[in-house]
Amino acid sequence: MALPIGAFLRRKPLDHIISKSNEHGMRRVLGPFSLIALGVGTTIGAGLFSLTGVAAAQNAGPAVVVAFLIAAIACGFAGLCYAELASMIPVAGSAYTYTYTTMGELVAWIIGWDLVLEYTVGAATVAVSWSDYLTSALHQWGFHPDPRWLASPMTQVALPGGGTAHGWINTPAVFAITAVTALLLRGISESAAVNSIVVVLKLAVVAAFMAFCAPHIDTAHYHPFLPPNDGHFGHFGISGVMRAAGMIFFAYLGFDIIATTAQETRNPERTMPIGILGSLGICTLIYIAFSLVLTGVVDYRTMLNDGSPVATAIDVTHLFWLQSAIKFSILFGYISVLMGLMLGQVRVFFAMAHDGLIPALFGKLHPRTRAPALSHLIFLVVTSLLAGLVPISTLGNMTSIGTLLAFVLVCVGVLILRLREPNRPRAFRAPGGIITPVLGIASCGAVMMSLDGLTWLRLILWLALGLIIYGVYGLKHSFLAQSENGL
Repeated sequence: MALPIGAFLRRKPLDHIISKSNEHGMRRVLGPFSLIALGVGTTIGAGLFSLTGVAAAQNAGPAVVVAFLIAAIACGFAGLCYAELASMIPVAGSAYTYTYTTMGELVAWIIGWDLVLEYTVGAATVAVSWSDYLTSALHQWGFHPDPRWLASPMTQVALPGGGTAHGWINTPAVFAITAVTALLLRGISESAAVNSIVVVLKLAVVAAFMAFCAPHIDTAHYHPFLPPNDGHFGHFGISGVMRAAGMIFFAYLGFDIIATTAQETRNPERTMPIGILGSLGICTLIYIAFSLVLTGVVDYRTMLNDGSPVATAIDVTHLFWLQSAIKFSILFGYISVLMGLMLGQVRVFFAMAHDGLIPALFGKLHPRTRAPALSHLIFLVVTSLLAGLVPISTLGNMTSIGTLLAFVLVCVGVLILRLREPNRPRAFRAPGGIITPVLGIASCGAVMMSLDGLTWLRLILWLALGLIIYGVYGLKHSFLAQSENGL
């Protein structure tokens, strides 16, 4: 039997969402500093310490700096839209909840399912990068484990006795995900405290790297600043810069993570915009300065196409006294990135469970820690499989396209609410009228179009799987559907 189109377009009333925002059972413990630390902690990670090198070597050369700037501008428009919606709709779920109130249940399901992909694959990407840095540190300290236990089956590794072989599983990446999950299971207060400490350490590492490596910049490495295209779309030239922007776009995921914690934030109408815009501004400056130093120290053509370019840069400078300290600090710094991503993925599932789109067990909280323990354990398994079996370049592209789709829909949501409810109070209003969301849609859409066809195919297949699940379960069990049927 054909379903009425209204079943897909039913929307959650905004007043109802706000009135129910305090009935979730979570603790409101996060303030402005904690949110900025969460955003910076999630944003300063694999995009900076790992994908900068991959994007420079494969796509943009030294112009990876421009790619970061393009991504930052697109994120700036999206960040302003996030801040406006977060001040209006201070509940968990981020883009998922925003689209549920503006575009209806089907689009909300699509973006919620997309966010799950975004956070899960992002966490796997970070874990693989962490593994690369651990391997570099172990080699420096004289330990040489079997490389097949340090790489995915899709990666060729050099064997100690000569020759090559495919990896077996990225064991350190799986360990990192397991350790962070164990911390998150203890609750949001403990996790936020650890995150703040790690963020301070991470920023100190970034400052030390730039300060001590800047004198070793060889300006010859900046020529040509924009390498000519080699005849293939995305391989250097303008298309390469756009492809690099798409690859590293998920680096700016931190403010999306902030939006998922609205129900654990004190005074979210005021605090959320501060956290979102504050972390975005800080991280943009850091990314541009850092990538400029990195590509100046190391020739992108020969030495940056790996998962640990900072370690490579330190090796080139022969600052041996700095090597161990920075590599060790980066390993700890990745904790905050993994923590933010794995926190976000579970909070989206929590919101979807409370709307009846997925089974209620995903929304159950541990009686003592008030953490959604079962969801954490499920994502522990899924994320570990991705991190252990898939290489970092594939993971990075998969994450970026999910992030871009979420940003586009958030900008569309702001546009809809501006037209539908122009007089509704907004604790924060993105400047520029409807121009800001329109520019956000256009800029994020342009970066999306630069990604390769295989990445688009993976996204389409993932969304198709999600639509099947929605049709089988969510469409009938949605709380809005039940209320329409008088259940």
